[in-house]
Amino acid sequence: MSQKDILKHFALLEEVEISSKLIVLGFGELQNISLNNNFHFLPFQLLSQGFERFMKSYICLAYHNENSEYPTFKYLKNLGHDLESLLKEIIDNYYFDFKRPQYNNDIEFLKNDEDLKELLFIISEFGKKSRYYNFDLITENKVIPLNAKELWTEFENKHLFRDEKLLSKLSSRETEHEVFYKLNSIIIIIFERFISALSRQIIFNCIGEKAKQISSTSFYDFGLLYEKDFGNRDYRKNTTRYKETPKQVYKRTLEDDLERKINPNIKYKKILKSEFDGDWPFYADEVVIECRDKHWCVIEIDGHYYALNGSAKGRYKLDNPQDAGMVLMDKNFGGFIKMALEL
Repeated sequence: MSQKDILKHFALLEEVEISSKLIVLGFGELQNISLNNNFHFLPFQLLSQGFERFMKSYICLAYHNENSEYPTFKYLKNLGHDLESLLKEIIDNYYFDFKRPQYNNDIEFLKNDEDLKELLFIISEFGKKSRYYNFDLITENKVIPLNAKELWTEFENKHLFRDEKLLSKLSSRETEHEVFYKLNSIIIIIFERFISALSRQIIFNCIGEKAKQISSTSFYDFGLLYEKDFGNRDYRKNTTRYKETPKQVYKRTLEDDLERKINPNIKYKKILKSEFDGDWPFYADEVVIECRDKHWCVIEIDGHYYALNGSAKGRYKLDNPQDAGMVLMDKNFGGFIKMALEL
């Protein structure tokens, strides 16, 4: 391998790693969106860059696999920054059947999923134009770009109003935070399906050994995500915001064990994942729910207490288990509140 080829190899390796980090951080910042954080600009910026860099890296690798050389500057420049156009280029020229049933699911999703098309359009518009929407408005630019935040809100509302049960959660302070988790999860699942469908082309060696080698530490895990895995990963742990937010939890003590046993106003029950009839929402395989004085509900996970309902959160100043990262992102733990209150 010549010195020039070595430089190109490591430059492409860096691009793949950069795109992976941008995407993972973008997912994490999406999951950080809540009642107290409406800063969509950051995940939009991360994902618009991450998706574009990933697809252009993918094209470079696939092109090299077919032609034994990388594409020219002009070829890549002509592809532009439009995410939908980049995906079309991949599907038309660099997407191959890996002879497994999953291929049919992947290609059908990439070609025809309307939610994916809508989200890629929004992220693409942000990356190309609307990240400067406010300045265009201030300076009276004759061509005002689309407002990506408004388009994003319209997308969320479309899914919110389809689900009456989810919509009803907005009327209660106890459950309104669940609305953000669910909407964020819907979007994350769509994006995970998108990235995993492309990553499987890499891990199944459809676009060459070089692609597999370069992507082994970045997109390999995405290629192993299937239907049962989508929406379960907590990407927030990769974000600075999440790391710097102190978690309000309480470590259980021996005194607490004694109080639980002798205080008649504390009702509790251990629940095992292996015995649970339903969709288990926690990372841990067992939890203990408590109801104190028929009102304050807490849950013990891995020896720490978290607030199950809003009353307990206010009284004990504890995070709920979802905010603390103890709940699978696409799961609802609301049923455990009901079980605790019925103890």
